[in-house]
Amino acid sequence: TFLIPWEDFSHRERNMKDSIYLDYAATSPVLPEVLEEMLPFFTDCYGNPSGVYATAREARQAVEQARRQIAEAIGAQPAEICFTSGGSESDNMAIQGTARALRAKGCHIITSQIEHHAVLNCCRQLEREGCEITYLPVSREGLVDPLDVQKAIRPDTILITVMTSNNEIGTNEPIGEIGAIAREAGISFHTDAVQAAGVRKLNVQDMWVDMLSISAHKFYGPKGIGALYIRSGTRMANLIFGGAQERGFRAGTENTAGIVGMGKAMEIAVRDMEGNGKRIRGLRDYMIREVQKVIPESYLNGPKECRLDNNCHFSFAGIDGEALLLRLDLAGIAASGGSACTSGNREPSHVLKAIGLDEDLMYGSIRFTLGRGTTLQEIEKAVSTTAGIVADLRQMNR
Repeated sequence: TFLIPWEDFSHRERNMKDSIYLDYAATSPVLPEVLEEMLPFFTDCYGNPSGVYATAREARQAVEQARRQIAEAIGAQPAEICFTSGGSESDNMAIQGTARALRAKGCHIITSQIEHHAVLNCCRQLEREGCEITYLPVSREGLVDPLDVQKAIRPDTILITVMTSNNEIGTNEPIGEIGAIAREAGISFHTDAVQAAGVRKLNVQDMWVDMLSISAHKFYGPKGIGALYIRSGTRMANLIFGGAQERGFRAGTENTAGIVGMGKAMEIAVRDMEGNGKRIRGLRDYMIREVQKVIPESYLNGPKECRLDNNCHFSFAGIDGEALLLRLDLAGIAASGGSACTSGNREPSHVLKAIGLDEDLMYGSIRFTLGRGTTLQEIEKAVSTTAGIVADLRQMNR
């Protein structure tokens, strides 16, 4: 069932142009307008932004323009934006930086069981260093209960970190309520908004957050560039030592082209958010209806309403999700597994475990995420192809 000849994969590689991409939560293509904005900073405007001469000043102006674009998109001040290499670094800066800065107060951190591994593994490392972490449970739909957050607060709690939207099942968390609880208790609050940025409106004031992580390649910008919003007055120690770049929080020569691309991509995402959101939401709802109509024993994971506009996460009884993914790839459809498996270790996703999914359904899960390029025809083909493969796999497993 699982072995597929190498020549089949080679044939697929030659037909990539005909493929259907439904894994926008993993990454997105760089928009032509974004690339066009970036190109001069690889060749003509190559100066180091920390210099004082004309070419350097031009690069510095471009960096600061991008900082303003990011800040405006999330309701922040430009000085509160720190550029990083991406979401994982931003999460680590927020969590480890807070732990280092506030160690005298204590080292108790509150998070959830369904966070991205950039948060969970960072917390586990801090546990090895003597911190205590409370991993809050979630509902069947993946929602964190703000009352659980409130009950978990202790005198030595220094940080609450809960993601804005889940990267796997698409749940939008009640960040505003959790943020208000954190603010009232005088505790720093961080949110990983990597999946939400560019998909839904974010405002750090309404969310009551002190730190917020984003990554450009999730909203049609380049890879290797991200940002951490750090509210003015927030205590946080830096992780990288060297020069005074990024207000001293992150030493190192700025990735000017990447930063420029991120700023432009965010500007476009905000500009097009309402129209794109409505169209993609319609395609998402259509896909959910059709999958559940044509595939028996198919189940939607995550909430029906309070979910990301582009997320469809399904479990199919009686099949192996990895086999489904391989067969979809051969059919020219790119999706993602509901089981975050590593080589030689087919443990089900921690998110699916946390929401209490049956083991059979955990292993039969798959995520489709839609984007700007997704069409109705692609969704129709993806649904019919998935239905055929699921039926075939079930027949083989009898």
